[in-house]
Amino acid sequence: MGCPDASSTEAVAEGTAGIQRRFYPIGTPGKPWSDDERKQWKDSRKFHRSYKEEVLDKLDQIKLDNNDAMEVVQYGALSHDSERYPLFAVKSKQWEEDKLTLLVTGGVHGYETSGVQGALLFLQTKAAKYTERVNIVVAPCVSPWAYEHIERWNADLKDPNRSFKKGSETEESAALISFLESLNVKEWACHLDLHETTDTDELEFMPAKHAEAGLAILEKSSQMKVTHIVTDETIIDEPAVSDGIILVPVITLGLCASITGGKCPATTTEVYPDSPRATDAICNDAQVAAIVSGIDYVLEHENNSR
Repeated sequence: MGCPDASSTEAVAEGTAGIQRRFYPIGTPGKPWSDDERKQWKDSRKFHRSYKEEVLDKLDQIKLDNNDAMEVVQYGALSHDSERYPLFAVKSKQWEEDKLTLLVTGGVHGYETSGVQGALLFLQTKAAKYTERVNIVVAPCVSPWAYEHIERWNADLKDPNRSFKKGSETEESAALISFLESLNVKEWACHLDLHETTDTDELEFMPAKHAEAGLAILEKSSQMKVTHIVTDETIIDEPAVSDGIILVPVITLGLCASITGGKCPATTTEVYPDSPRATDAICNDAQVAAIVSGIDYVLEHENNSR
């Protein structure tokens, strides 16, 4: 996620042994960021990968390969560079109102790579076979500036996954909400929102988030022990109800998982790409498996209810 040089941070020992208060390299401890610090943050972000090459070009090929089953629809563009950041979704071409309708979203957090690439892989390999039975909508890269810069925040220092509620919309969320409303879906059958949990959540995003508010972040000074099931009492500032499990009020917080109205099953995947046992391919396959399992589950229960 474009981590700053850790050597530039200021660390001050706290009274509790083994705990340090660490400050982000941008801003002044105790003071919320001004527009100058916000500009400094944005100007210091680096371009890491191409949205065109890694997403748009693949969508062009998906359109060619699945012309009878799927259609690619532009539903907006980011105003700060509309040519570079058009927003696209893929939907069933044979849309029928009496079919179940399912939504897949990826790249709400642009730095979570397999959310984007997993959605594209599903479109490349699995989606077409379901289109006779269900309506499918896939928005594979909701936040393309963040994808290119490997960031959680968008270019306006907003978290798109806290903006799916009235009065708090980002450009990314507002465009997607408007597009989905235009489809006039009476009731969504399922929504799968593809995410990752990365080491940079703790190393970069949380420190930046605290610094923006003028706060430090407490951390253990010993080396972090990474396991597949975390046992922390809080995970990204949310209390854990069990090892590795948090319950999040998706509507109150404005998470993307709330976009379908909270009546249908909505699942947020969390793939851990920094595991030494993980590869890009494994992460992408895991996202596809989650999508397919979700669709199969909905279809099975629909059949059983008849």
